[in-house]
Amino acid sequence: MYAPAPAPGAYLSSPRGLAFATVALLAVCAVVDVVSLYSGFTMLGLINQVLAGGIESVSMSDLDRADALQSAVTVAQLAANLAAAVLFVLWFRRVRVNAEVFSPGGHRMSRGWSIGGWFVPVVNLWFPKKIANDIWDASLPYTPDGVPREVSRAGLNAWWGLWIATTFLGWIGERLYGVAQKFESIRAATGVLIVADIADIAAAVLAGLFVLKLTALQGERAAQGPVPPAAVAV
Repeated sequence: MYAPAPAPGAYLSSPRGLAFATVALLAVCAVVDVVSLYSGFTMLGLINQVLAGGIESVSMSDLDRADALQSAVTVAQLAANLAAAVLFVLWFRRVRVNAEVFSPGGHRMSRGWSIGGWFVPVVNLWFPKKIANDIWDASLPYTPDGVPREVSRAGLNAWWGLWIATTFLGWIGERLYGVAQKFESIRAATGVLIVADIADIAAAVLAGLFVLKLTALQGERAAQGPVPPAAVAV
C-alpha cells in the first residue's frame, strides 16, 4: 500500500501572508464591534431615561444622534465583516489545498466546498466546520514514530459555536430594530444587538487564534515533508 497522490492542482504554499492579513481585519472587526457596543449602550441609556421620565427627559437631538450612530456603525460592521470574510475564505481555501497535499485521502468534502460551503444556505451551518476538522487533522505534525501529534480542537469548536451564535443574534437584532416602533421594542432590539456584539468580539478573537494556530501547524507539518514516514509502505 502507498499513500495516495494529491488531486491535480494541489500544491504546498505558505498561508502566512493571508493569515496575517485575515487576523488584522478580524482585529478591525473587533474594534468596530467595541464602537458598536458604545453606540448600543448609549442608545439603551437614552431609552431607559425616556421610559423612566418620559420623552421630555431627553432631547430629540440626542436621540437622533444616537440613532445616526447606530446606523453608521451598522454600515461599518458590514464593510469590516465583508472584507474579513473575503480574506478568511481565501486563507481557508489555501490551507484546504495544503491539507490535501498532507493527506490526499483524508477529506470528506471536495475542494470546491472550501469556498462554496460558506455561501450555500443551510449547509453553511455545518459544511465549513466539517472541512475545518479535516484540514486540522491533515495538518497535524507527526511524531518521530509517524503518528500525528494530538492537538486540541477546543479553540476551533468554540469559535464555530460563537460564529453561529453571533450570526443568528445579529440577524434577529437587526430585524427587530428595523421594525421597532415603540421605545420598549427599540430597547429589546438594542439589547439583542449588544449581546451579538459581545459574541462577535469573542468570535473574532477566537477566529484569529484559529487562523494563527492552523497556519503554524501547517508550517511545522510542511517542514517535515509532505508524507509522514508511517504512511508510506515498504
